[in-house]
Amino acid sequence: MTMQSTMLTRVESYLAERRHLGFKLDRSGSQMLSFARFADANGHNGPLDSRIILDWARGQAANSDPFTWAQRVNVLQPFARYLATIEPGTCFPETSPFGSSKRRLAPHIFTSQELRSLVADARQVQRVRAAGPLMLPPLIGLLASTGLRISEALGLRMGDVDLDTAQITVRFAKFGRKRLVALHPSSVTALGEFIAEQRGAFRCGASEPFFKDELTGEALAYREVLRGWKQLTLRLGIVPRGEHSSVRLHDLRHTFICRRLLEWQAHGTDIDGAMLMLSTYVGHVNLRDTYWYIEAVPELMALAGDRFEKLNNKVGDGDHG
Repeated sequence: MTMQSTMLTRVESYLAERRHLGFKLDRSGSQMLSFARFADANGHNGPLDSRIILDWARGQAANSDPFTWAQRVNVLQPFARYLATIEPGTCFPETSPFGSSKRRLAPHIFTSQELRSLVADARQVQRVRAAGPLMLPPLIGLLASTGLRISEALGLRMGDVDLDTAQITVRFAKFGRKRLVALHPSSVTALGEFIAEQRGAFRCGASEPFFKDELTGEALAYREVLRGWKQLTLRLGIVPRGEHSSVRLHDLRHTFICRRLLEWQAHGTDIDGAMLMLSTYVGHVNLRDTYWYIEAVPELMALAGDRFEKLNNKVGDGDHG
């Protein structure tokens, strides 16, 4: 590749090579092409450099905020690595002046009333192809009471749910891990009633899916659950309080974890000691994924600050020399 080639030519060559290897690069490819056109339009010559990257990241962004700019810088990094192998003098910002390009958005934490309404109203949802009034209530209830991921719940088989020992076996956890999840007595009762309802309509052998397509009896697909969930949440008019544009099924998991932490903090439980147990229960691979909630959820931050203030006051009251 010559020094005289345009940035657009270089990007197109990179994308063609990567796509030949099987990478789609739809969104990132579009952004790289946008950068190339910007660089050429601004008369950029010679190797890729940090100045033109930062100018494009900030000047052409749809949202004017450092997080968006950092993401745009990050999307060009693979292209810069590629150029560095064939063009001496290629430069890329060693550190982003805009901060981190990765951030987890704060989730919606359901209130107790919202949770009750979700489970109760799920029985009134008009059947949406496959996920309707039989499957949605127990599925939502299980997600809310155990913090399971939706993929884990939909992967359950009848034999994975042991009501005698009040536990379920999660075989399709993240990264292929298997774990046991204890059930609350109220969940045992609800799931027992659900199984009894199923026996009159579907095959219920140990290898059969626990949550079934209400039309075919086969394993219930996520897309069908999502249709029913959207209909339900729209009818209830639940307004998102997190940083996402809508309330999501995964927010049931977030709510379970946050409510557990709130209960522990309210009762003075040693959070650090209990955190490992909670992390194992919900299947977090890394303990920091569980600690993240304390920083991300306003309710937890406020309660943590209140407890710290009380502890500080006690220390101050006792310090009289």
